[in-house]
Amino acid sequence: MSAAYDDEARGLDREILSVISAWRNGIALSDAEFDDLALRIFSHQMRHNVRYARYAASLAITLDALPRSWQAIPPVPAAAYKEATLATFDPSTAALAFETSGTTRGSGGRHYMENAALYDAALLAGFDRFVLTDRARLRYLNLVPNPSERPGSSLGYMMARVARERGDGRTGWYLRGDALLANELFSDLHRAVEEGQAVCIATTAFALVAALDAAQEGGLRFALPRGSRIMETGGFKGRTRVVSREELYARARERLRVDEAHIIAEYGMTELTSQWYDNTASVRDGGAQLKAAPAWLRARVVGPDGETLPDGVVGALVHVDLANRSSCVAVQTEDLGACFGREIVLLGRESGAQLRGCSLDAETLDAR
Repeated sequence: MSAAYDDEARGLDREILSVISAWRNGIALSDAEFDDLALRIFSHQMRHNVRYARYAASLAITLDALPRSWQAIPPVPAAAYKEATLATFDPSTAALAFETSGTTRGSGGRHYMENAALYDAALLAGFDRFVLTDRARLRYLNLVPNPSERPGSSLGYMMARVARERGDGRTGWYLRGDALLANELFSDLHRAVEEGQAVCIATTAFALVAALDAAQEGGLRFALPRGSRIMETGGFKGRTRVVSREELYARARERLRVDEAHIIAEYGMTELTSQWYDNTASVRDGGAQLKAAPAWLRARVVGPDGETLPDGVVGALVHVDLANRSSCVAVQTEDLGACFGREIVLLGRESGAQLRGCSLDAETLDAR
């Protein structure tokens, strides 16, 4: 890459890191500031991410005809990461490379990141705000891929980083491939109870079901120390068994004695740098939960024609993540949802498909 590229990329990264630092200190990012930075990042990507620029050109968006609002930035389909390398730089020099889930043909892709500092700063700022509101020093017991076995797992990297920066010095990993190391998990839970050490169980939904099943079969219950919490990341995709959030969280409260307010769902994607989290300050109605994001991540909802839908109307979620500086700033998902101001309701991929384009009001939320 040229010196000019390096200067521009580093300058943008410094701006994004400044936004993250300011948000940590309670300084909001205005709509105009978000718009300006998003558009400058997109212009940077149009000049240096050849495949993204080619895709945008197919939609009649070029350097001579750039969008005037972040909402008009063309989102690349998340599946495109499986088909092409989407980066502004030589991916062989990537600081981080995370693997996307496999396609039906069994192949996956990678999200390459030029600057690990962006990922780490975005990760820790969001986790601190939405999971560690009390700044607790927890013990992290992880039912997610161990990065020593799956270095390409963004979720594994995320929890290893959080445990290292925010943990009590002891960290457990309880997945080996798809197998749950239940006895090791239960032994470490017992130890935490004996020591009075609050824990954070970071887990996919499917792994949490497996752990609760094993505890039930063994007749085990745990009164986890006060302040313990669960961060649940979804994860029934491709599974034959699906458990509702209401049932799953009720079982977790009953078996682990974790307060309802301390069971927090995280929503992220390998194709994004930043994450959404349950807004625990809002009332959870029938499983429909508003999710909030840090200031540098915003969403819009689009209909089949790609046009932005009004608040409360269900469609496909598009995320604009300023921390995606070295890949694609806008990503369209296959997830259904609705926006309510800066927050979203996530409705899954298939179960709500027939709701696309319809109004999602308070009565609908109560019914879910």
